[in-house]
Amino acid sequence: MASKMIAVGDNVVDCYLDDGVYYPGGNSVNVAVNCKRNGIEEVAYMGVFGSDAKAEHIKWALAREDVHYERSRTILAKSGSPGVRLVDGDRKFVGGPRDTAQHIARIRLTDDDLQYIAAYGLCHTSCFSSIEFELPKMKEAVQVSFDFSERMEDEYLQRVCPYLSYAFFSGSHLTDDAINRLMDRCHELGTPVVGITLGSRGSVFSDQGKRYKQGIKRVEAIDTMGAGDSFIAGFLTRSILGDDMEHALDYAASVAANSCRIHGSFGYPHPLED
Repeated sequence: MASKMIAVGDNVVDCYLDDGVYYPGGNSVNVAVNCKRNGIEEVAYMGVFGSDAKAEHIKWALAREDVHYERSRTILAKSGSPGVRLVDGDRKFVGGPRDTAQHIARIRLTDDDLQYIAAYGLCHTSCFSSIEFELPKMKEAVQVSFDFSERMEDEYLQRVCPYLSYAFFSGSHLTDDAINRLMDRCHELGTPVVGITLGSRGSVFSDQGKRYKQGIKRVEAIDTMGAGDSFIAGFLTRSILGDDMEHALDYAASVAANSCRIHGSFGYPHPLED
């Protein structure tokens, strides 16, 4: 049986203000592209595109990567365009317009959409995708992977965790006690696998209470954009393909490190228009 996954949610272009270029991005797009690059045979993306040249560039890049997007929507709006500056190779977001497709629209899933999603077995989405209302239906159709980024408030965990198979967090600021409390709370709410990336401290994962630690792989980094998304994609890919937790985490750390050797989340620069 062919390995498959789908990502549903956000798409943006990351605008590198000092370099005068933008790159396709967004958590869901990044995870989809990297899962395809890592060896998943069939990958799809579903989201809401804007109606500008930036959206066309994202679609062009997805087509180049053989990621299907035919069930996505398009609205009359600008694409999400966060500004980015690099400080010693570390990406820093510096804001962007708030009247974009990413901000003013959310995807609503039809029965046909859910049937389509179900064929992929695993769906990745995130807190950037305004998808929370759809999670109960998604859980009935497919395993769900969710990137919380730094959202850890208990009310949000209660809203999301009951519908997930995988939860990912960015927690470089967390103490060991806070890490353990967060993981235990997610398990209590119904999520079996919880992962927290910790920056230079690597990552820690919990599979139904069993803890695993993974260190970083050192490289000469030129741009950290999308490294966390690459980590998620690497982990999901190896999990889909049947690896155990240790091997999946080691692979994820390697691909995340290698992603820091290129500009943008996965390349494809385009001149930044005014």
